Amino acid sequence: MSLQCDYLPATGNAQQELVLLHGWGSSREVWRPLLARLRPWANVTLPNIPGCAIGSASCAVPELNDVLAEILQCSPPHAVFVGWSLGGQLALELARLEPERVDAVVTICNNPQFVASEAWPGMSADIFRVFREGMAINPSATLRRFHSLQVIGASSPRRLLRQLQIPGDIAADALLTGLGWLEALDQRGLLLTLRQPQLHLLTEGDALVPAAVGLNLAACMAGNSSGQVVMLPETCHLAPLDSPAELEQHIHQFLPSMGGMQRLEHALPQLQKKDVAASFSRAATVYDSAAQLQREVGEQLLTFLDRYQEAPGIVLDLGCGTGHFCAELKNHFPQAQYLGLDLAAGMVEYARSRCDESCYWTVADAEALPLASESVDVVFSSLAVQWCYRPEHLFAELSRVLRPGGLCVFTSLGPDTLCELRNAWASVDSHQHVNTFLPTADLMAAAERVPAIEMILQRSAFRMEYGRVRDLLDELKALGAHNMNRSRPAGLTSRRSLQGMLQAYECVRANGLLPATYDVIFGVLEKT
Repeated sequence: MSLQCDYLPATGNAQQELVLLHGWGSSREVWRPLLARLRPWANVTLPNIPGCAIGSASCAVPELNDVLAEILQCSPPHAVFVGWSLGGQLALELARLEPERVDAVVTICNNPQFVASEAWPGMSADIFRVFREGMAINPSATLRRFHSLQVIGASSPRRLLRQLQIPGDIAADALLTGLGWLEALDQRGLLLTLRQPQLHLLTEGDALVPAAVGLNLAACMAGNSSGQVVMLPETCHLAPLDSPAELEQHIHQFLPSMGGMQRLEHALPQLQKKDVAASFSRAATVYDSAAQLQREVGEQLLTFLDRYQEAPGIVLDLGCGTGHFCAELKNHFPQAQYLGLDLAAGMVEYARSRCDESCYWTVADAEALPLASESVDVVFSSLAVQWCYRPEHLFAELSRVLRPGGLCVFTSLGPDTLCELRNAWASVDSHQHVNTFLPTADLMAAAERVPAIEMILQRSAFRMEYGRVRDLLDELKALGAHNMNRSRPAGLTSRRSLQGMLQAYECVRANGLLPATYDVIFGVLEKT
């Protein structure tokens, strides 16, 4: 079994880790409207759950414990688990099995005993049996009926129905397994004994989970002070699609009240992406004339592609710049479609004008790729990663867009880059005159937080030599790689400071030349 999982870091200051578990006959896409509201304050893990997802593989009918184990494997060590419909029951099971890892549980439109009994409201056993038989005989028609029930009570049911797609090839065996879980799970007794905070969000218009379940839930948790039940008016079973704003509001209010919010480590960006894009756009037409180091590093990185033994369909040149490596990538993978992507619009326009017309080009940020999940086989990225100040976002996006077995080879610059220039400036003032880049430890820590990837790094020092310091500074300007950090000095550098720096740099002259060291990090990232 292979569980698909996306990790989406917070777009603002992360205060919580959330794991979102979708319901039966759905997929993780049901959470998309809610993501824009959650990600300003939360990191989100988004699995596609076998046995529940309409895209489950027909060749693998998972056991419930195996599914729960895979969910935990791709989840952070500590998180709040949010489950919709059957996903709510999975969240409760995880809280029971791994109380040290589940900080709180939020269920949405969930019935802890879905099939009704004399003492508990739900779907009648006869209707459930007919539904299960219909799923085995005619899954497409049964799913259409299921979708029509889900939108009852919605403000705009037709709009919601248009968002619900039924695939041509339905893995009925896997979905029947999920129905078996739905029929068997009875978690009423668990509600009182769980020590984690619980929030149960129900809707008045739900045609699958009767509103009366709310009263029964409250009765079950009468002795549990950390449990809450909230009834949402004027929405349906598909609350994540129909009422994302209301859901986010209740979740965001509940977690602080239960002590479930914290300020996770979050570094302020050292660079403004718009500054990086503008600088490299201006340098597009002269970049290649000064890019000796970039060519040497890129040529060495190309040899790492030999690790990929398949015939890729899509090759992404991430941070393609002027498209210098386009031809070599096409030669290496002649059957693949080449896609060049760069943050700088000027670079992309220049590359498009000089490269093969069969190539595709786009302007985008590597930390927010405009590409479908599992759409890319190979990523080549030479000396672009150092401009990503949140590597966790980058690695999460690479994990998302790479197909299983996919490969990314990349280079970045490490913190010892231009150490001679940095030391020379340090002798005259305390300002930051040289760009700061992340060390390998930070890159590895970021990658370890992202599921489904394995990464190895190695460092290599590249030594460039110049007759004058001015030659180095002019080259950095021509490359668009001059100092762009927030803490750079404001205004023009004084003549006295500049002269002091030049004199200090002369102390490292050897054999008539001034060295400039580049701390280059080579990375290989594989999607498992």
